Amino acid sequence: MAKGTQSQFSAAELFVRKPVQANPGLGERVVSLFDRLATWNERRRQRRALEALPDHLLSDIGISRADADHEAEKPFWRG
Repeated sequence: MAKGTQSQFSAAELFVRKPVQANPGLGERVVSLFDRLATWNERRRQRRALEALPDHLLSDIGISRADADHEAEKPFWRG
């Protein structure tokens, strides 16, 4: 479309194509919040799963049974 020409779309069509945001960047902040929550949940799942690993696997990754139990029992991961 050339500069200076009128749009061929009505206001309703423009709203459907690109809704007006009350606060620019709000969508990015919401996505970031959910990403952080997903990351925290994954870390929590991994830390709590340490309890279920057998001792020989814990020693392979360099963690003692006491360390695994201590890490999984932290109130931060218990939620």
